[in-house]
Amino acid sequence: MKNTTKVLICLILILNVFHSKAQNKIELKPKKMKGTFYLSWGYNREGYTNSDIRFKNNTNDNYDFTLVNAAAHDRSGFQNGLREFLKEDLTIPQYNFHIGYLFKDKHHLGIEWSWDHLKYVVYDNTNIHVTGNIRGNQIDKDTFVSSNFVHLQHTNGNNYMMLNIVKYHKLYSNKYIDVNLIGKAGIGPLVSYSISTVLGEQLDTWFRIQGFVVGGTLGSRINLFKYLFIQPSFQVAWADYLSTGIGKDGAGRATHVFGSYMVTLEGGFNIPLTK
Repeated sequence: MKNTTKVLICLILILNVFHSKAQNKIELKPKKMKGTFYLSWGYNREGYTNSDIRFKNNTNDNYDFTLVNAAAHDRSGFQNGLREFLKEDLTIPQYNFHIGYLFKDKHHLGIEWSWDHLKYVVYDNTNIHVTGNIRGNQIDKDTFVSSNFVHLQHTNGNNYMMLNIVKYHKLYSNKYIDVNLIGKAGIGPLVSYSISTVLGEQLDTWFRIQGFVVGGTLGSRINLFKYLFIQPSFQVAWADYLSTGIGKDGAGRATHVFGSYMVTLEGGFNIPLTK
């Protein structure tokens, strides 16, 4: 009986030692941050450089002419005030939706998929220099361009879908808030829905890839209580519309290249991941 008691005491002491070592190992290896997944939603205003817009249709019509240095504007969706805005669908105004992941390492890099819904409307009823030929007639002069003659808008919209590389730098941090400088550079397709009238022929195209866009963004991310953030930012981009359907059955094509700037304000959620 005495021997059995001694054996039990020894086993208890050995188990206690192993348990203490296991506890120490767990305490010495706290959970490490893998990174932060995030998503955000916001709204924007933008402006555009002038561009030469070429309209060509040799399939079921006969024209090939260019609006030289045509100007365009955005359509924010906020014109009727906050009360009317709250009654509308959230996707009617110019909006931004971003999903990304920030790596927790010394490089402070991340990757992001962005969908920026801009709107582009060429000014109607203005004098624009027009060159080319229209149904066998050569033209090279300043011309009053009404919406019945030529109208073009990408309002559903002038959509920038980009894959971005993200770089962030911490500027300030305390228990409740931290402020980061954030930069992005990206490229992707223009997935646009366009509306046009050319020589009296109207056409509403459906969403399709019409070209590509390259852009860069600089902003600040203000993280609140770790899980929420506010992000004001400024983007510049270069868009190349290679093929916008125009004319009867979309047989013709409009092409143009322009620059844009965009001011955005977004709110979002951080989802920290651990290992």
